[in-house]
Amino acid sequence: MEKIYKTMGVTGAGCIALGIIIAVTGVVAGILSIINGALLLKRRSGIEF
Repeated sequence: MEKIYKTMGVTGAGCIALGIIIAVTGVVAGILSIINGALLLKRRSGIEF
């Protein structure tokens, strides 16, 4: 029984850590997308075909 509780604790902690890493990565990717989009909109008047 004790082994099950230990396994659940380790798995739970791992899932929390993974969730935090995924959330931070998502936020960073979103911020970079917003910045790149803003730069494209800012520089679109300089494009000539």
